[in-house]
Amino acid sequence: MTQLADTVVVPPIHRAGHAEMRIAIDARELAGRPTGVGRYVTEILRAWGDLAGAHTHEFVLCSTGPVPQPVSLRAEQVTADGTGTVWEQFALPRLVARAGADVLFAPGYTGPLLSRVPMVATIHDVSFAAHPEWFSWREGLRRRVLTRWTTRKASRIITVSDFSKQEIVRHLGASETKIEVIYSGVTPIAPQAHSHADGGDTVLFVGSLFNRRHIPEVIAGFEQLAARHPSTQLVLVGDNRTRPHIDIDRVIARSPVRDRIHARAYVSDHELATLYQRARAFVFLSDYEGFAMTPLDALGAGVPVVLLATDVAREIYGPAATYVDRPDPASIAEGLERALFDDTERSRILTAAAAQLARYSWRECAQRTLQVLLACGRQR
Repeated sequence: MTQLADTVVVPPIHRAGHAEMRIAIDARELAGRPTGVGRYVTEILRAWGDLAGAHTHEFVLCSTGPVPQPVSLRAEQVTADGTGTVWEQFALPRLVARAGADVLFAPGYTGPLLSRVPMVATIHDVSFAAHPEWFSWREGLRRRVLTRWTTRKASRIITVSDFSKQEIVRHLGASETKIEVIYSGVTPIAPQAHSHADGGDTVLFVGSLFNRRHIPEVIAGFEQLAARHPSTQLVLVGDNRTRPHIDIDRVIARSPVRDRIHARAYVSDHELATLYQRARAFVFLSDYEGFAMTPLDALGAGVPVVLLATDVAREIYGPAATYVDRPDPASIAEGLERALFDDTERSRILTAAAAQLARYSWRECAQRTLQVLLACGRQR
């Protein structure tokens, strides 16, 4: 069990006379190297900074340490030492109370069960309940118990796709009327002309390396592709979080095309934008996702995507993808070849992408999220 250090809190701030509402946010995922939930919160905060309606409220970022200050928002930070579930369940509600918040936004699946402040929680997916075999028994049990109780405690639940909404109802027993589907947005990455001098025929993957994302199979499929196309490269960006553990570095080292496969656990935002701009295709073959933002970013950068043909992938990406029915090397190689070298397929995907991308806006996501928070805060 994670231990909680002595709480050290920045002195509570006082509501400005003209502030309508004080909104507390569990902002711990903004610390360090934000991925996933951290990026979701970052984009919402950035979008709130551009919304006139957000400037009539005050925001309180609750974290385990200093986090980047949002631009153009009236935001303060309160902190307490600690980590993990103990921090969330005991330190966070104290921070929220001392801040005098009207509502708490818990953007990362779970929130404090003993807080007296109305809570809105975002549950991105329920892979831990739908596929418990992907998690250790301790981690899976913790996630299932806390998330189930969070759905009961929260005033409202936000999720990121219709698929996830139905999964939350099915696996956590939540009422459909309590769940609001609010799609995530696409982060603009300026497209640029691709050339062999810039990046060659590069296939890019971005995301944590989970077993459900079939990284060894992607490597095996790339090997078949590389045997036919000497110009191809594979770039993998993401922390290895496989369980049972797969030594991805060893898989790469044993590959006959290991000199054309490059793996990075983490890159800066600037480096990541450059990788998107230089890629010619993007691959993301996942058995289970709530939304999957990184293929959307690839489409926004003008890069065709290759996806596993799941219900949620078709909901989010529609016709703007090359779909692979099975994550076997031959099928993957065929899908990558089409996305890389079939000009008709590439044109079809990128033409369809315009309509798909128009569905996803961080501004709209932030606006609707704020509306849900305000409605819950006013019920206090």
